[in-house]
Amino acid sequence: MGTETARTLADLSEHFNAAEDLLARNVIRHSDKAAIIDYRGTCSYSELADGVARMAGVFEKLGVKRDQRVLLCMTDDRDFPIVFLGAIRAGIIPVPLNTLLTADDCQWILSNSGAQAVFVSGELTDKWQDIAAAERHVSFVSSGGGLWIDLGGLIANAEPTKTPADTHRDDVAFWLYTSGSTGRPKAGMHLHGSMRLTANLYGMGTAGICENDVVLSIAKLFFAYGLGNGLTFPFAAGATVVLFSGRAVPEAISNLLVKHKVSVLCGVPTFFAGWLVDDSCPTTKTAPALRLAISAGEALPTHIGETFKDRFGADVIDGLGSTEMLHIFVSQRPGQVRFGCTGQVVDGYQVRLTGDGGEEVPIGEIGNLQVKGPTTAIGYWRNREKSVDTFRGEWTMTGDKYIMDVDGWLTYAGRSDDMLKVGGIYVSPIEVEDALASHPDILEAAVIGAEDEDGLIKPHATVVLHENVVDSDEMKAALKAHVKQQLAPYKYPRWIEFADELPKTATGKIQRFRLRGGTDN
Repeated sequence: MGTETARTLADLSEHFNAAEDLLARNVIRHSDKAAIIDYRGTCSYSELADGVARMAGVFEKLGVKRDQRVLLCMTDDRDFPIVFLGAIRAGIIPVPLNTLLTADDCQWILSNSGAQAVFVSGELTDKWQDIAAAERHVSFVSSGGGLWIDLGGLIANAEPTKTPADTHRDDVAFWLYTSGSTGRPKAGMHLHGSMRLTANLYGMGTAGICENDVVLSIAKLFFAYGLGNGLTFPFAAGATVVLFSGRAVPEAISNLLVKHKVSVLCGVPTFFAGWLVDDSCPTTKTAPALRLAISAGEALPTHIGETFKDRFGADVIDGLGSTEMLHIFVSQRPGQVRFGCTGQVVDGYQVRLTGDGGEEVPIGEIGNLQVKGPTTAIGYWRNREKSVDTFRGEWTMTGDKYIMDVDGWLTYAGRSDDMLKVGGIYVSPIEVEDALASHPDILEAAVIGAEDEDGLIKPHATVVLHENVVDSDEMKAALKAHVKQQLAPYKYPRWIEFADELPKTATGKIQRFRLRGGTDN
C-alpha cells in the first residue's frame, strides 16, 4: 500500500521519514509550484525542499545530534516549516512552542525538554533574552532579525544533505506541549508515521483537501490543529498554504483570502464569530474560490455555521481533535453537516462513551469520550503519572463528555474536568485563579466558563476582596490588567463579580459547579 492510501502505521514502510514523505513527491511532480505564500512572497516546493535539506548542515554546525530536541518559538512564515521539517529529516526532534507563553513557561520548557537549540522569531526576542544569557550551553538562532546568529545566513551557507536520516515509522518525530488542568504543560510525543496518517484520514480523506487548494489556517503552526492545517495537509496533498505571521484580525484575514484566492479556510468559532460581522468580511462575489471552512478547538454554535453557509454558499465543518491524537478524529463532512453536532467518527478511528466507573453508556446518554486510533501520542515526556491516566492501553481519555445518537452523531456535553476552551486554546481555571490571587487586594478567587453573546466560552471570575477593599468597576479593570501581565492575554477573565465568600466543601475545596448554577452529580 502506498503512503497516500495508508490508514495504519503498519501500512507504512518501516523505514519512514515524515519530512521526506511530505516533500519528495512534490519536488518530482511540480517542483516550481508554490508550496508557501508568506510576507516574503512565494516559496516553491523545490526551494522548500532545498532549505529543509540544508537544515541538517545547520544542526551539525550547532552541534545538535540525532534524537536531541530543539525548540521553535517562531511565527508563521517559511522559516517554521524549514526548521521543523529540517529537524525531522535529520532525525532531530523539533518542539514548537506557543508564542503567547510567558518567559517563565519558556524557561521551564527549555529545562524540561533538555533542548540543545532554540529558534526564535525576531519579534519574540524579548522573552528569551534573559534565558539565553543564563543558558550559555544552549544555541540560540534568530529568524527574521534578533540578537543571535541569523537563520537565513546559516541555511544559505550550509550544504544540502542528499538523504534523510534512516528513521523508523515508530520513531518519535516531534513533540507538542499541551496545557493541563493543574501544573505545567505536558509534552506529547508523536511518531513519524502519524503526520501521513492524519493527512490521509482527515486532511484528504475527510475534509477533501487536494492539490488544487489554497489553504489558510487561523490556528498557528505551533498548535496540533494549525500544524495539520498549515503544514501537514497542504504538503501531503501538494497544495499551497498561505502563512500569516501576524495576529488574525478580520481585515487582515479578509485581505489574504481575497488576494490569494483561498479555497479552504481553517479557523475556530471565536474567529468566525467576529469575522462574519466585520465590515471587511468578503462575499461569494469577492471570494468565489472559498469552497470550505474547517472549525475546531471549541464547539461551533449553530448560528455561526448557518451565517457562514448563507454568506458563502459553502459548508463550515465542525470537528473535534486533540494534541494527544494530533488532529481531528470526530468530524462533519462536506455536504453532510448537522449544526449543533460535532460530527461522526473519522474513518480509521474508534470512539466509545463510558460512565465514571468505566462501563459503556447507552445510546442517548452522556458519557466520557475515549478514542482509539493510529495517530495517538506514545505518552508524555517525563510525566509517567499523566501518561498512565490519559493513555489507557489502546484508548485515550479526551476529558470531554459527549452524547451519541443511533446514527453515530456526537454532540458535545461539556468537560470531564474544569478546563476551559477559550478561542480554541485550553485554559486552566486554577492558573487564572492563582494570577488573580496574586493581586494584593484579593483574598481568593474562583474561575468558571461562561458563554458570551455568541455562545462561546470565556473565563468568568468570582473574587473575594480583602477586608476594607471596596469593589468597583475600576477594581475589575485593574484585575483584568493584572492577569494579562501574569499570563498569556487570552486567559484573562472577561467578567468579574465580587462575593463575600466562595462556595466550598467541608475540606475547603472550591465548588465551581455551584458557581455554574449546577449540582454535584
